Amino acid sequence: MENQKILSAFSYLSVFFAPFIVPLIVYFVSKDSDVKRHSIRALISHLIPFVFGIIFFAVFVFSTVSFNTYDPYSSGSNTFMIVWLASFVIYLLVSLGIVIWNIIQAVRVIR
Repeated sequence: MENQKILSAFSYLSVFFAPFIVPLIVYFVSKDSDVKRHSIRALISHLIPFVFGIIFFAVFVFSTVSFNTYDPYSSGSNTFMIVWLASFVIYLLVSLGIVIWNIIQAVRVIR
């Protein structure tokens, strides 16, 4: 039973070194349904910052193209910076929240 707990916690903590690979390997190698459930949850939680990163990149590209002005003191330049900064802060908060959530889940599984 201890090996299953360690594998489940390892899936969550892999957010620090191999976020996509470890949960997939654990899912396909393990035969325990509880470990598989934890590895899928870990994989989904590791994908969330990746998806938000793609959205952040799209917002950055869109705001760069749509607010591209040659006058650095125009309101379009300020809007670009506000949109970029807000999306970057949201991305950082989501990523930090996911890391904290993974640590909490790993500790819960070990107990």
